[in-house]
Amino acid sequence: MTAPALDWPHAIHRARAEAPFLCRSLDRLPALAALLETGRIEDALAAARTAGAGETDAAIALRRERLALAIALAIGDLAGALPLARVMAELSAFADRALDTAITAAMRRRVPDAEPKGFSAIALGKHGAGELNYSSDIDPILLYDPDILPRRDRDDPADAAQRIARTIVELLGAVTAEGYVFRVDLRLRPAAEVTPLALPFIAAITHYESSALAWERAAYIRARPAAGDVVAGQAFLDAIRPFVWRRSLDFGAIAEIGRLTTRIRDHYAGGQQVGPGYDLKRGRGGIREVEFFAQTHQLIHGGRNPALRQRGTRAALDALAAAGIIAADDAVLLGQSYDRLRTLEHRLQMIADQQTHSLPTDPAQLDAVARLEGLPSGAALVKELAGISEAVGSRFDTLIATYAPTGAVPVTVRPLELELAGLGFADPAPLAARIESWENGQYRALRTAEARGAFARLRTTLLGALAAAPDPERALLRWEGLLAGLPSAINVFQLLEARPALLGVVMRVLAHAPTLADELARRSDLLDTLIDRTAFDLPGSTESLAAELRCGEPGDDYQCLLDAVRRKVGEWRFALGVQLIECEAGECWRDPLDVAAALSRLAEAAITVLADAAQGEFVRPHGRIAGSDLVILGLGRLGGAALTHASDLDLVFLFSGDHTGESDGARPLGSTLYFNRLTQRVIAALSAPTAAGALYEVDVRLRPSGAQGPIAVSLDSFARYQREDAWTWEHMALCRARPLHGSVGDRAALAAIIAEVLHRPREPVKLRDDVLAMRAEMALHKPPAGPLDVKLARGGLVDLEFLVHYLQLRERVALDPDLGRAVDGLAAAGLLPPALRAAHDLLARLLVVVRLVAPDGRYPPEASRAIVARACGLADWQGLLAAVLAARCGIATCWHSVFGEELEIQE
Repeated sequence: MTAPALDWPHAIHRARAEAPFLCRSLDRLPALAALLETGRIEDALAAARTAGAGETDAAIALRRERLALAIALAIGDLAGALPLARVMAELSAFADRALDTAITAAMRRRVPDAEPKGFSAIALGKHGAGELNYSSDIDPILLYDPDILPRRDRDDPADAAQRIARTIVELLGAVTAEGYVFRVDLRLRPAAEVTPLALPFIAAITHYESSALAWERAAYIRARPAAGDVVAGQAFLDAIRPFVWRRSLDFGAIAEIGRLTTRIRDHYAGGQQVGPGYDLKRGRGGIREVEFFAQTHQLIHGGRNPALRQRGTRAALDALAAAGIIAADDAVLLGQSYDRLRTLEHRLQMIADQQTHSLPTDPAQLDAVARLEGLPSGAALVKELAGISEAVGSRFDTLIATYAPTGAVPVTVRPLELELAGLGFADPAPLAARIESWENGQYRALRTAEARGAFARLRTTLLGALAAAPDPERALLRWEGLLAGLPSAINVFQLLEARPALLGVVMRVLAHAPTLADELARRSDLLDTLIDRTAFDLPGSTESLAAELRCGEPGDDYQCLLDAVRRKVGEWRFALGVQLIECEAGECWRDPLDVAAALSRLAEAAITVLADAAQGEFVRPHGRIAGSDLVILGLGRLGGAALTHASDLDLVFLFSGDHTGESDGARPLGSTLYFNRLTQRVIAALSAPTAAGALYEVDVRLRPSGAQGPIAVSLDSFARYQREDAWTWEHMALCRARPLHGSVGDRAALAAIIAEVLHRPREPVKLRDDVLAMRAEMALHKPPAGPLDVKLARGGLVDLEFLVHYLQLRERVALDPDLGRAVDGLAAAGLLPPALRAAHDLLARLLVVVRLVAPDGRYPPEASRAIVARACGLADWQGLLAAVLAARCGIATCWHSVFGEELEIQE
């Protein structure tokens, strides 16, 4: 598509005819006008940036630069040579330069040659986002460090800082014969009505950590250090990042944005409807509503997803769409509407260089704005704006109605006993007394008036969800457990009030999944993971998960990484568990086998990230050993990529290179001691509880020589042990082994060792006797926990594993760590019936679900049985029991065919 031709003469003609400010300015700067008439926009911009060169008075130099830049940008914009983003970026960059110049000049009035150390200007709003408009003011926060602020010896630091701040405001904002630079508004500083113009860094940090208001969080979404001591400014923003980007959702803050929007609409009621006088910034469907639309979603999700922490409005909308939080079509529509509104806002401001956002009420002036933009009339402009306003306004209305209902919502409280009876509870009187006790001091989470008010608004919805739960009493007990574990319930109640559908999910979790319910009681913020549909997507590849786990905050240390990995893994595991029990229209969201594979990818990613991090910490004092690296082998269900929510990690730690080597650090260690200590660090990284909780249990008993052997051995020692000393059961374990961590070459070397061991010829009789003896010993000491323990029950998954591994070792075929694919391979070789794959899949699905719904291996409550059956692909509970019995009998039949031994199958 060919870009439209640029029309410089017409742009200048429109500027002179319709914009008095542009007309006067072109006359004042004829050399610049000549450059623009010939379309030399970059030369014009370069000339504008140096318009104040040679002038020693900073105030005069900045005003001259500002005027020249305003003309060059306006004509370049009107001619179509400069896109909106470029115009806003140029204006914002000039604001940075102007602030920096003003700070330096203010300091040097009393301390000649001073550098702007210890005094920072934090840009907020459109300035922070790099989106300043044509005639914008700026809203910096001015901060200083009293210990390093340049000042005279006799000056008090606070007095010196206020003197600098007043000089900045005067230097930039005073209107002189040369014009002005920027109007400076310092009212966004903490407690502006009582605080000085510039604050110490520590005072500002204390304010934001303890008493800041919700709108201040939104303001800091777009904050950046703009001028002065930029390093100190960034350190300040890093310090308050937890205030701005909270991991737990704060629907109170979101509701405050909704109330703020309502107040703005009410206050500017005259400019809400599109027509003469319409306020492009504050009117319904205007600029601010696009910005608030993006910022509201950023406040909700940005604490958990750093990719959403974009300062620019268009960038934020695009990031929200990329994350699946808003529709891609909405991002495009709102982004294009925003650009158009901002362009028209610029036209309004070009006419008289005034900070106005409202369409003129005079028809002739409205027509002039339209003609400046190239439109035929004011009526055409109003018609275009009407469509934009409706499209934006309707989307913002929906957002606020969803997340932040405004105003006081009347709460109709019926007598509780009557309400419970109406919901179908059989014995409402004792239940009413029980619920009333919640608010009478039983739970600390409900001891504040605010918490009780939030609960009152939620109560009817909560009771309805309890009544609809498959097992109301079970759900009620676990709800009380959740309340007991919460230090404060306000945020949970506000979240559930804002998202009523989520309450149904919570009740199903409480009723069906004790494992998830216990986790929710420990971490109520896990609810945050379920607020959008991406919670029901499977996690991506191991590589993408590892990349996300590594994505921390700037300045995070090792301990922060340990906590972050535990939080993120816990959130993914919780969401995967919810997918298993959340059924709709009789169909489950997710195949348990897909969940098992996803849990395995998640564990593998955590191993990779934490092993690398632990090694990075270990290398600092001890250095590295040339030619040697850590290698981690996964076995069991991890090796087979089939973890459940209850699985531990079976790991073997190895190292490459010569075992006689020594590290090159300040505290050198020999190879064996080096890698054994490093292994202990990695195990601790994976298993030690931190402030964020536990992660995995790590089992290293499958290492060479078991508990008697070192935790880590060299690859050569591992190969020698497997060839000369390993027991049959250890070779069976290798059938499900998979190298997980290490260099590509080391993992290939380990895979080759395993392949060589598994392909060794074996004496069939001894192999058979060893396998049967091991299974008999296991059956004696580890009986099934209950009727649904399809792992240990005879004819269950352990019997299938023994059967498969025996055939793999005897025949040296189908050596795949994935048990299902191994069954397929043995079936293809004619060693097992093909139908055995279906038996494996059914029992494997059931094991994954049972670990959540009935972790004790016993039959779950009646209400939960349908979920278990549907998750396993069966229509009902009885059908599931029949299918499980048939699968076990099929495995027993194969066992008898291969080993000549009968298995007793108990129903």
